[in-house]
Amino acid sequence: MSTAVGARPALVWAVNISVLLLVAIWTIPTLGILVSSFRDKDQLVVSGWWTALTPSEQSMMARAAPPDEAVQQHGQWVISGNVFGENTGRVSAFGTSIQRPGEFEPGTSAEMDGGMITIEENGDYSITYPEQPEGRRGERLFFTSVEPPKFTTANYETVLFSEGIGQSFINTMTVTIPATVIPILIAAYAAYALSWMEFPGRALLLATIVGLLVVPLQMALIPLLRLYNDIGVGKSYIGIWLAHTGFGLPLAIYLLRNYIAGLPREIIESAKVDGATDFDIFRKIILPLSFPALASFAIFQFLWVWNDLLVATVFLGNNEDQLVMTGRLRELLGSRGGNWEILTASAFVAIIVPIVVFFALQRYLVRGLLAGSVKGG
Repeated sequence: MSTAVGARPALVWAVNISVLLLVAIWTIPTLGILVSSFRDKDQLVVSGWWTALTPSEQSMMARAAPPDEAVQQHGQWVISGNVFGENTGRVSAFGTSIQRPGEFEPGTSAEMDGGMITIEENGDYSITYPEQPEGRRGERLFFTSVEPPKFTTANYETVLFSEGIGQSFINTMTVTIPATVIPILIAAYAAYALSWMEFPGRALLLATIVGLLVVPLQMALIPLLRLYNDIGVGKSYIGIWLAHTGFGLPLAIYLLRNYIAGLPREIIESAKVDGATDFDIFRKIILPLSFPALASFAIFQFLWVWNDLLVATVFLGNNEDQLVMTGRLRELLGSRGGNWEILTASAFVAIIVPIVVFFALQRYLVRGLLAGSVKGG
């Protein structure tokens, strides 16, 4: 049996390794999205983000010069040019069909539609015909090219400077700030009442709040929207503020009530002996002492509202004047779900503000999470 002295280092190692694994699980995908957001869209499709610093091989297609540009040489008709056009590159293989773009080595000749084709490593091609070719369009040339790593800011330019993105940012801030402040203010009052005020039905009310934590918000979307339409606040900012307030209140009250209930009873009793009212105690004692907990919930509520799409779509709709960031980015993608460069850049554009908020308030987050774990004497 291990002693306490011998078991503790093993436990510390286990905890450290677990933490490192959790950090890696969250960090590696995020790093991959960040790297992908700066990659060239053609390279992003054919290779993973971990190959971003190495050359990549891509299957490409070029159009040869039209038949009327063929010149007669040594009794044959020749069409020549370069598959890269005015650019440069290196051909690693070529083929005569899109299914086999790497069938032949550069510099070799291959039979192609009554002629012979040769593509050199630098991209120069020549197609030789025994008779003058006919047609209006040139042949399609299939080849694989070794491309050096390419990074670009064009993905972010597409997202940041698309039409309406500025208005959507303002709309998101208009939704998020009130939807964060309002539930915190209401929850703080309710948490104090449930912690330090005696009134009939307090335990039942607290049990109801805990029960609301497990109710899926999707169940309330349609009834709430019908109610809002009946009273005239449907599809408006007031409606979505009230919706986010209602959805966020159970968790806010529950967390703040647990925090406020753990504050020293002696301080509150001394204030009551000195003649302070409940409002004075709440304003001058409870709020300052509860700031870490309030900031902690503010972070979670802000992140939830900022990244929300479902509630915004239901209670605001897709009106161009009220479309939020998540909705705008969805519209930017449209049916082009395969445009990974837009997806990755959009992801980081959407999290810029939440990251700033998180790092600005993270010290309060840590204090709020640790508060109450050690009780004073």
